[in-house]
Amino acid sequence: MRFTAKIVLAALAALPSPAQVALQSPDSRLEIQFATLAGGSPSSEGGQLAYRVSFRGKPVVDWSNLALNLQGAEPLGPAVRILSSEAAKADETWQAPHGKAKTIRNRYAAVTVRAVETRRRARSLTIEARAYDDGVAFRYFLPEQPAIRELRLAAEATEFRIARDATTYPLILRGYRTSYEDDYHQLPLSAIHPEYLVGLPLLMELPGVAWVALTEAHIDNYAGLYVGRGRDASTLEARLAPRIDEPGLAVSSQTPARSPWRVLMVADHPGRLVESNIVVNLNPPGAIADTSWIKPGKTAWDWWSGSVARNVSFQPGMNTDTMKHYIDFAARNGIEYMLIDAGWARRGGGPNDSGSDLTQTNPNINMPELLDFARTRKVGLWLWAHWTDIDRQMDEVFPLFEKWGVAGVKIDFMDRDDQWMVNWYRRVAKKAAGHKLMLDFHGAYKPDGLRRTYPNVMTREGVMGLEYTKWSARITPRHNVTVAFTRMLAGPLDYTPGGFENVTRADFEPRRRFPMVMTTRAHQLALFVVFESAFQMLADDPGAYENQKDLDFLRAVPAAWDETRVLDGRPPQFITVARRRAQDWYVGGITDWDARELDVPLAFLGTGSFQATIYTDAPDAATHPKNTAREQRSVNAQTVLKLKLAPGGGFAIRLTPVR
Repeated sequence: MRFTAKIVLAALAALPSPAQVALQSPDSRLEIQFATLAGGSPSSEGGQLAYRVSFRGKPVVDWSNLALNLQGAEPLGPAVRILSSEAAKADETWQAPHGKAKTIRNRYAAVTVRAVETRRRARSLTIEARAYDDGVAFRYFLPEQPAIRELRLAAEATEFRIARDATTYPLILRGYRTSYEDDYHQLPLSAIHPEYLVGLPLLMELPGVAWVALTEAHIDNYAGLYVGRGRDASTLEARLAPRIDEPGLAVSSQTPARSPWRVLMVADHPGRLVESNIVVNLNPPGAIADTSWIKPGKTAWDWWSGSVARNVSFQPGMNTDTMKHYIDFAARNGIEYMLIDAGWARRGGGPNDSGSDLTQTNPNINMPELLDFARTRKVGLWLWAHWTDIDRQMDEVFPLFEKWGVAGVKIDFMDRDDQWMVNWYRRVAKKAAGHKLMLDFHGAYKPDGLRRTYPNVMTREGVMGLEYTKWSARITPRHNVTVAFTRMLAGPLDYTPGGFENVTRADFEPRRRFPMVMTTRAHQLALFVVFESAFQMLADDPGAYENQKDLDFLRAVPAAWDETRVLDGRPPQFITVARRRAQDWYVGGITDWDARELDVPLAFLGTGSFQATIYTDAPDAATHPKNTAREQRSVNAQTVLKLKLAPGGGFAIRLTPVR
């Protein structure tokens, strides 16, 4: 990545033993304060280290405790005094190889708050904080010191004491070892029960104050963060994924040590949170000097449809002829990649295709023939692998895949984010980059902005996506809208859109081959704009797309963007997103089960006229959801489109300049 502006730092004079330290965002609307509290009030003599956050002068987070529970020692944070604070600011612009924006501004104010324990051991603790216009973030820093040479962290006692009984949209998980694939709920904050384990990001609406999302960034040599109910109904407290080898321990490392950033995204509209780049901005710059080989794109995919092929002379399945059929479809339609999913390698005896030998293929797959077939048609091949097989064979397999000319690897079933697994992700990303391999992490935890440092990490799952239609009725239009405002705040998601077997809610039934989707066709088209992913799958089989006018939109829509704007929306009802690539704009909108008529102003177009190709729900889409209407018309920045969406419907628009 190339920096187009240098960071500007302005160190201010250290303050002697302040009782309270304040940090404002560059636009002055957001403020985060730190203090030591005695009897609930700031005291320069010391007390409980705490912080609070306000937006436009209104409280978002009331005084909330900051502390670390160290194994075999007293907590660090309840009895400290602030020694000094040092302020700084930064303003840089960097270029992202892929994502929701190409040119990203990283502008913030920062403060470093140094505290020391008032107890006998006098342990030191530092809080590093940043305030952006779209959120605030802080993290713990434990300097190397005689009292703490080895960090053995049992838990974080970090609190988030929300100022109002917010409406929340929690992802309630069954434990710390999951794939983050579950339903999002809509609950008052006070209805989050003590036994709930809530995955991040957590979206909250504080009526009359702000929309807030809690997540984390730059997880490195640390455990993943969750939250649960704290000391009262308005307080959430941090919960860290425990280590597998020592369940009573979350983090084991040497000092100096830093936690990930604890991030509070804050805005006056939920769409501004979707536009935010705060998570990637909180990560270190790119570690890959040459990123020219990192190429976003769409992919054909055999797994979701059941490795089927229609009207062919061969027997479909995980075999060379079927994979060539999918590669040929990608080549004919300008689709950059073909992902060959589970079953291509010599099979092992473990669960979910683990224990496979990734250096060998199953007898029905001729890998040299497929690689040559794809190469001559300018289609890149991705290969699926179970994470345990990658872990076991990484040093042998990554060089082999590079020699074969494989473009990337989809790695699956990690299903945890303890400290060891977090470090494993980073090790894999670095090793893969050394062999020019792109990555898609499936069975994964939420994104944390790793893709800034290692942009070969194109996307990850960590979401209940379209695959669930194969065995459940859980993937609903309401779920899709909610995901756009919740999970997507953390980063790109491999949801795998593009189901073309569209049926009504009454006609839907799960099935493993030729699966159905209970949204309209136009809704599925819109997902390619609404959902961000630099490796975007066309989930269905080639026969589902052939001879369909809607395939024209899928051929054209990019997988990486220069600019993103959310035009309107509200969870879990509807969302409208506009994204630009070069001079072309794409707009996608989806609704829940309610039919809607939406006004879509095109003021973002700027000067000049544009040719709009508009795909909408046909008048009978409520009963025949495959049906779309396609219209072309001339538009400009003054145009306001009035579009009707069927229940579970949507629309997709391509806007190209008239030259």
